[in-house]
Amino acid sequence: MTEMTHREAPSVGIAAIHDAAARIRENVGRVIVGADEAVTLTLVALLSGGHVLLEDVPGTGKTTMARAFARSIGASFHRIQFTPDLMPSDILGINFFSQKSGDFEFRPGPLMANIVLADEVNRATPRTQSALLEAMEERTATIEGTTHQLPLPFVVLATQNPVELEGTFPLPEAQLDRFLVRLKVGYPSEDGELEVLRRFEQASPLESLTAVVQADELVAASALLPNVHVEDAVARYAVQLCRATRLHEAFDLGASPRASLALFRAARASAAIDGRDYVRPDDIKALAQPVLGHRLVLSSNTRLRGRTSDDVLSEILGTVPVPIADAVS
Repeated sequence: MTEMTHREAPSVGIAAIHDAAARIRENVGRVIVGADEAVTLTLVALLSGGHVLLEDVPGTGKTTMARAFARSIGASFHRIQFTPDLMPSDILGINFFSQKSGDFEFRPGPLMANIVLADEVNRATPRTQSALLEAMEERTATIEGTTHQLPLPFVVLATQNPVELEGTFPLPEAQLDRFLVRLKVGYPSEDGELEVLRRFEQASPLESLTAVVQADELVAASALLPNVHVEDAVARYAVQLCRATRLHEAFDLGASPRASLALFRAARASAAIDGRDYVRPDDIKALAQPVLGHRLVLSSNTRLRGRTSDDVLSEILGTVPVPIADAVS
């Protein structure tokens, strides 16, 4: 049995994160119905400084959810429709000659925002995708040799349609590995869909949303996440899950060390959102699918058998021992 220390009273900072997360969740919930898991995972990404890959069919509220989050934290928001003819300068910005000043000036592109919705990101060419990759990893954009810092927080919510794949450029593994989580908004229940009709009957509730947390507060809250305690046994559990994917015959490519770090950080954010200053094994287990699933590359034999990465990952979750302690609640 692994020794773990029960931490009864969370610190003031963690309590503030919990309160802010509750306000954001409630505010977004005024617009988005029946997508609690997607909202929570997006909150985890915002706090962790990670990016989100939204894989879902059109019309499920992906754009609306992104706008609702931006309004809820008083952040700047830009939507970029990715197409095959989109150039890197179209998203990064350009230097142009100003006749008024008689000098070159920088005109920032839509990537210079706190929350960027990259709609149908897999329709852009690899050249444009690589420009987005630098921004996601380094939080910078390089235009004609000059590096520009992106605003904080900076989160990319990228969408791709899992059904319509004609004319797309599949995201390379290196870029998929930069997304903290992959999620689906999904269809609402019958009652939930009826509630959507009622809420949008007169006007979109999105228009009336106001900020309940400021963007700089969110950045300050993110800096407190290292205060969330992670026992060695829990951290080792995250590492063992990732290592198990590398050794499993179903995968040609398992989870990278970056994936282990992403799982570790996401678990800390999830615990803080729940109001805890310690991570439980259940936090790791619950986040394994959304954090690891999109980073795994199945072997051709596994795909021929009709198995998905989520299927195999569920099998691994059932075989890797979970650390147990009487003191953890």
